[in-house]
Formats: sequence, C-alpha cells, structure tokens
Amino acid sequence: MSVTHGKMGLSLTQEILSHLGLANKTAAWGTLGTLRTFLSFSADKDVQRLLKAIAGQGVDRIAILDVLTNRSREQRQLISRAFHERTQQDLLKSLQAALSGNLERIVVALLQPAAHLDARELRTALKGSGSAEDVALEILATRTPPQLQECLAVYKHNFQVDAAEDIKSETRGILRDLLLALAKGGREAYTGIIDYNLAAQDVQALKQAEGPSTERTWVLVFTQRNPEHLVRVLNQYQWYTGHELEKTVRARFHGAACVALLNLASVIRNTPLYFADKLHQALQETEPNYQALMRILISRSETDLLSIRAEFRKKFGKSLYSSLQDAVKGDCRSALLALCRAEDL
Repeated sequence: MSVTHGKMGLSLTQEILSHLGLANKTAAWGTLGTLRTFLSFSADKDVQRLLKAIAGQGVDRIAILDVLTNRSREQRQLISRAFHERTQQDLLKSLQAALSGNLERIVVALLQPAAHLDARELRTALKGSGSAEDVALEILATRTPPQLQECLAVYKHNFQVDAAEDIKSETRGILRDLLLALAKGGREAYTGIIDYNLAAQDVQALKQAEGPSTERTWVLVFTQRNPEHLVRVLNQYQWYTGHELEKTVRARFHGAACVALLNLASVIRNTPLYFADKLHQALQETEPNYQALMRILISRSETDLLSIRAEFRKKFGKSLYSSLQDAVKGDCRSALLALCRAEDL
C-alpha cells in the first residue's frame, strides 16, 4: 500500500494517529459522569428523609442536597412519584415552599426532567435574554438527537409554540439559519466510513465561501455533517490554509453570528473543553453566573463532567472544584460542589 507524499500524506497520517487516542471520545459513551445510579436506592427511604427535612421548624438543607445530588435523574423522578403517592403533594412545590434563592433554583433544576429543564432554558435564551448565540446554541448543538427531540416536544407542549417559530421571530441572519438547522436535527449520523473526498470538498467550499452571500455554505457544513467528519474538515482546513478556521470566522462574520459559529466550532473540536471554557467564564464574572453553572453541572453530571473537569484543570491550572469553592457563595455552593464531586490534583 502506497501513501501519497506531501500534504495529503501528512493529513492521512494525522488522521490515523487521531483515531488512536480515545480519551476525548469516551464522553460519547456516557461513562464519564460524576453522578451515577445510587446502588442502595430506596425511594421510600428518600421520601421519609425529605419529609423529615422539611417538616421541622428549621429546614434541613444538608439532608435535602445529600439526597438529590447523590441520585441519578431517573431516581429523582422516582422519588418525586413516591412522594406524591405517599403525601398527595408535589415534591417540587413542597421544596420550593421550604427553600429560596439560588438553592431553590438548583433544587428545581435537579427535580425537573432533563427535557423540561432544557426547554425552559431554551425559551429563556430566545425570549429577551440576548443569549441565543450562547445558551440556545449550547442546547441545540450538544444534546443527542433523542434528547433534542424530547426537548422540542416539551417546548411546544409547555409554551404552545414550536421552538422554530420563536427562533424565527427572535433571531435573524446566519444565527437564525444556524439555530433553525440545528433544531431540525438533520445532522448526518456517523457511519464509521471516512469520506476523504467529501472532507476535501467541504474544505474547498469553506475556502471559497469567504465572500458575501455565502452564508448558506457555512450553515450547511456546520449543521449537517457529523462531528467526526467536521473534526477532519477543521484539521484539513488548517493544513491547507495555514491557519485555523476560527480565524476566517472572526474576519468573515461579526456579532452574534461570529459568536455562534465560534461556539459551534468549539463544540465540534472538543465538547468537554467547550463546557470547561463556559464554566470558567461563568466563574470569572463579578457575580458568578449561577444559572450557567447550574445548567452545565446538572446537564453534564451524568454524561461527561469528569472530562470537563480534566479539561478545566489542564487549561486553567486550577481544578473546577477549587474554582467553585473560591467563587461561589451562599446555600447553593454545597450543591454545585456535590455535583462536581471531587478535587483534581
């Protein structure tokens, strides 16, 4: 077997080497969460403990968080059902009445089904928060196809409108086109077959799409190709042009469209690093962005939070756990630390 020398030969070599390292791929297997199924789980015992925590004169916040941050999302839903069967009351409303502030917000997020939390966050991002290129793209670009379908179904049920309609009315230009394309869930599935010709075609298409009226090419490539293919495109683009695709994005686009494309490229390159960057940004604000911290830590706690922690420590020289300890104040601090789980030395 002969290998063509030159640029294409090096590209093929890099391609082969990239498949040897699996550390950045294990997150997709769902094995790198910090929160696992509690093996000694008993919904009845947890209900008893929660009732005791809210029945006395003083609310036992430690007991509430110990239960909710040590159970999987599925187990928390079982606890909610068992609580209702025993008391004829809604656990979520009972805890809301007993708590307040950021602690109440994180308990609400922990008890909501994932699709309901995502739908609420998506609605908030599209309606008046000015964060469509940030939060809306995060949800639409990082959820699995089944998760996204369920989120959009809940969105329509809860708000009596399709998310696509809100995207059309609240955004414009390439940002609108990107979000609509992502919401359609039409991204190609990875078949395990490497299509070098298509990768080369996409690289050439993006190189030629640096002028006006070429936005459709960017939307098509970024939202339709599977992530494995797009990583190949990003690497080959840099090899052929001598600079990263992100440099072209910054020169070609501005405002929300630029931010959205850069975020999407970050998701494609390394999803755990993308979330590590978002957590770091949330912690660097004068007042920590508690909503972002809650959303990310809860949504990734059963997926890839261990990978996110590793990327955070590698890039910023300080563990996520220590960063949360230093920046977060108030009652929800212990909840966020419990989700993060442990120090990374």
